[in-house]
Amino acid sequence: MQQAPTRRDFLRTAAAGAALAAPASWAQSPWPSRPIRIIVPYTAGGFTDQMARLVQAGLQKALGQPIVVENKPGANSIIGVDQVAKAAPDGYTFGVVIAAYAANTTLYPKLPYNPQKDLVGVSLMGVSPLVAAVAMNAPFKTTQELIAYARANPGKVGFGSSGSGSSAHLTTELMKLLTKTDMVHVPYKGAAPALADLLGGQIPLFLDPPPNLIQPAKAGRIRLIGVASDKRLAALPDVPTFVEQGYDGLLGSTWAAMIAPAGVPREIVQRMSQEVSRIIRSAEVSQRLEQVMGTFAEGSTPEECDRFIAAETHKWGRVIREAKVTVE
Repeated sequence: MQQAPTRRDFLRTAAAGAALAAPASWAQSPWPSRPIRIIVPYTAGGFTDQMARLVQAGLQKALGQPIVVENKPGANSIIGVDQVAKAAPDGYTFGVVIAAYAANTTLYPKLPYNPQKDLVGVSLMGVSPLVAAVAMNAPFKTTQELIAYARANPGKVGFGSSGSGSSAHLTTELMKLLTKTDMVHVPYKGAAPALADLLGGQIPLFLDPPPNLIQPAKAGRIRLIGVASDKRLAALPDVPTFVEQGYDGLLGSTWAAMIAPAGVPREIVQRMSQEVSRIIRSAEVSQRLEQVMGTFAEGSTPEECDRFIAAETHKWGRVIREAKVTVE
């Protein structure tokens, strides 16, 4: 005769059922249900960090969860990007990258992650064209004078950059290729020391995003001679583009894009993309970007972001190969 189940049997069966149901219940919990982190692969205060923090408050309000910005600098952004690539694809880790992310694909043949397989674009946030600044003691005052001087004095013009492989470095290498000039790269560990030497007259030329150059230019401490864009900047309306000056194709910028680990559910990627784009295009944020930071407000779909990054990877890969750019 079969023994009747005891109270202990009922409890054991109920516990087992709850254990089996827990993962399904957890998986079905609405996103987001806990804090989201945004990894910035650079130190606090720079362009990438500023872009991440511009959307931080808006995302917190829209998603109802804390948004934590974590700075993970090092190795030309590779350390921080690798953390994004290896994060769980659950929608709770994102990253914000700049142009170096696209260049690194060619500069570093053995990256610890595969940009095409391990990461996906979420939204292009902003594009900040580089501006050419020259020291007050430089023997040239315009783009035409710079090119003429560089051609007449091969190897005599040094140009600073925020580091080998940076957008400033590669855009100036593009300038050299297009104008057939020979100028010498002087890499620095960041934009701040390069700008300090430009202000002090130790280097004659430096390309950088507008935010760092606007105030020194207004104070008459440097000259701004050209914008590497196809249209002028609202923050610098009197500075002509290189295209206007006859240098077609001389386009270069840093930009900010949000990325996510591959495998994040598409509906989460699309939701984050929509929220980021909405914030970026809002009157308050877009005005700050364009009027104060000299940055074109973007906002894009994930697909548009992926296409933009792919195009930038191809463009700067060609410049790196033709200019024979290497990093230590």
